[in-house]
Amino acid sequence: METYYILCIGLLFLLAIFDLFVGVSNDAVNFLNSAIGSKVASFKTIMFIAAIGVFAGAALSNGMMEIARHGIYQPQHFVFAEIMVILMAVMLTDVVLLDVFNSLGMPTSTTVSLVFELLGGTFALAMIKISKSAGELSIGQLLNTEKALSVIIGIFLSVAIAFFFGAIVQYLARLLFTFNYKRTSKYFIGLFGGFAATAIIYFMLIKGLKDASFMTPENLKWVKAHTGSIILYCMIAFTLLMQALHMLKVNVFKVVVLLGTFALALAFAGNDLVNFIGVPLAGFSAFTDFMANGNGAPDSFLMTSLNSPAQTPWYFLFGAGIIMVFALTTSKKAHNVVKTSINLSRQEEGEETFGTTPVARSLVRTSSSLAQWFVRIIPEKTKNWVDSRFQKDELILENEAAFDVVRAAVNLVLSGVLIAIGTSLKLPLSTTYVTFMVAMGTSLADRAWGRESAVFRITGVLSVVGGWFITAGVAFIIAFLAAIFLYYGGIPATAILAVIAVTTLIRSQITFKKKQSQTQSDPTIAKLMNAKDPILAMQYFRQFFNNDSQQFLGFAEVQFVKVSYGFMNENLRQLRKASDSFDDEKDSVKKIKRLGTLGMRRLDANTAIEKGGYFYQGTDFKSEIMNSLDRITEACLEHVDNNFNPLEEDQKTEFQNITQAVSLFLNRSQLAIQEGHFDDNDDLFAEGNQIINKLMGMKKSHLERIRNNAFSAKTGMVYLTMIQEAQNICAYTINLIKVTSRLNNN
Repeated sequence: METYYILCIGLLFLLAIFDLFVGVSNDAVNFLNSAIGSKVASFKTIMFIAAIGVFAGAALSNGMMEIARHGIYQPQHFVFAEIMVILMAVMLTDVVLLDVFNSLGMPTSTTVSLVFELLGGTFALAMIKISKSAGELSIGQLLNTEKALSVIIGIFLSVAIAFFFGAIVQYLARLLFTFNYKRTSKYFIGLFGGFAATAIIYFMLIKGLKDASFMTPENLKWVKAHTGSIILYCMIAFTLLMQALHMLKVNVFKVVVLLGTFALALAFAGNDLVNFIGVPLAGFSAFTDFMANGNGAPDSFLMTSLNSPAQTPWYFLFGAGIIMVFALTTSKKAHNVVKTSINLSRQEEGEETFGTTPVARSLVRTSSSLAQWFVRIIPEKTKNWVDSRFQKDELILENEAAFDVVRAAVNLVLSGVLIAIGTSLKLPLSTTYVTFMVAMGTSLADRAWGRESAVFRITGVLSVVGGWFITAGVAFIIAFLAAIFLYYGGIPATAILAVIAVTTLIRSQITFKKKQSQTQSDPTIAKLMNAKDPILAMQYFRQFFNNDSQQFLGFAEVQFVKVSYGFMNENLRQLRKASDSFDDEKDSVKKIKRLGTLGMRRLDANTAIEKGGYFYQGTDFKSEIMNSLDRITEACLEHVDNNFNPLEEDQKTEFQNITQAVSLFLNRSQLAIQEGHFDDNDDLFAEGNQIINKLMGMKKSHLERIRNNAFSAKTGMVYLTMIQEAQNICAYTINLIKVTSRLNNN
């Protein structure tokens, strides 16, 4: 049995390493989105500063892991074996749950997941113990429900407070600095920079360094007693410093953003480290106590020792810091989560990650009506003055930035202030929720949510916020079930769940890489959206259309072959797979048309009119090809699903030949675009017309067979549909190649 618990401790630490990776990947959005979104420095510089903050925060933490030791359960009522069941259930649940959110690109709270996993595992064991105690134990003796309630309250507080103040403060900041901050900053930049730097230092003292190893009770008491003086002197010193930096042509906003990034990274590592290594350290402490005093009786030795404060050895903190830095700099999923936050707060229109929902559409309509009413009651002079402060044509953006440095600075400073105030008032504000909702509030105030993008952005925000609430419920349920399984299953159950967790993580990584390669946006889109030179923009516009056309024809070829052979072989599963893949491609065609419309704004007027017409023609031809493929798939799927009569052997042979011909034609069309053959495609067009003529002949022959009642009417209808739509696909492909040629010719 001793060997079993040694293996459990080893598994806990192994899972902790995984948890550090997935946890950092999720929480990276807290301190990276503003710096990366505003492009205040190179990506490597931003990651270097964040990495220093993360490592310093982890290494300086004193390791007070109280939440995992006695924050949820009352350890004096649980024996060693029961504590190990709870901790194993928590870690096995946590790594999988956070990895799922990372794969989806959805930021969530690691604190919420940890608390509700502890709550679920403890509740499962509490129910078992109460049922065996004959009324001697109650739920209040075993479970600390106050902590869970405080986290739930924290969710609502974080979402509402952060979004509200984010919108208000950013609105005032934009009125003060406008979008042309270089022109107006000379009047207020010293004061703003001084306040921002002071707020960040205050945040670091109150939140980031409050648990640092050098922060003794005496030092903390001194800081609290002299908080007013510290703030006053910092304000004066930093105001003078920032004004001097501005006079030396240093962009103070960039300094503030980088300083804020470091502070949030420091606070994240110092305070959220418990979410990743607190549970295995609690298990290690319990195991050490058991080995010293348990007398080999894991089912009777109570874990009263966990009520004492934890003192984590420095090498655990040092090692955790190294792993966190490595995860931060190498994790693709961290970049995926950051991308979600940046896309939802982007200043200009572009590629939208989320679709639309009825709730989002209703909110947009209601908000639009309220805004129109509000505008009508504002005096005309006031309205004109406000509009003059929000002139988007004066917007100063770094190359390919999602928003400017003014908003990035407000995001970081306000997040730090709110978290610091919440900490000092003992309000359970979530770092993830605050930073994300502040970013959403500032983007709303900055008029980044226009009528053509608001519904997508609101859908995205609702999806992320909804995911936060789902986190709590899912974490509780899975940990609850895992704890019961481990309690009754013993060693076999532990092995099974460990294999499931590791297998899930490996499969998730493989699936994520595969999905990323399939859905990765064409980098030409970003270049087109940020192009300033119309000639260069035209080059990107052509490349964008060509890349999409090439990809689309590849999709059409695969789908046509898959549906044709699926029908001829009566393969229902293959037909259903083909049908399921159409929705994403239809959305992609719509998205491409929308992005192309935005991209045309970068072209000069005459070019946009001429080439824009070809672009719209091309996207319409793609839509028609999609409709033809959809009609074939629907007819074939319905026929096979109803188990109607199959094609005759001669028809199968006939259409198999035509399928191969159409597939080859689509493949050659794809290669023509890929290789840039836009002038001489006569042979390709002749090949397509030859297939069309053959299909027309097949149609006449088939109609004659239908008239002669040669086979069932239902089979005849489907076969006729296949012939007609194959003919349409070839015709529209020829037109697409012609339009592509005209678009690419000067």
